[in-house]
Amino acid sequence: MPGLLRGVARTAVVAGTATAVSNRVSRRQAGRWSQQEQQQAYEQQQAAAAPPPPPPAPAAPAPPAGDDMTSKLDQLQKLGELKAQGLLTEEEFTQQKSRLLG
Repeated sequence: MPGLLRGVARTAVVAGTATAVSNRVSRRQAGRWSQQEQQQAYEQQQAAAAPPPPPPAPAAPAPPAGDDMTSKLDQLQKLGELKAQGLLTEEEFTQQKSRLLG
């Protein structure tokens, strides 16, 4: 009987130790996963909260295309009317047109 009790006691100690080690390993792994998840969540929050970089400054201010083009067309029409009325010669018209279109 003492041999049987000794065998049962030894089995209980081994099983208890194995359970304790297994539980400790499980807790450590869960802690690591939790830490990784927290780190990923923090990085995502930082990425979402970071303001976007400012756009590059334009090299030179560009004149408004629509207004500039409209005014050039108006001036060309006036030049054409002046030429049609005989107030401008062909040479004057060509000079003014090339000055406008630059």
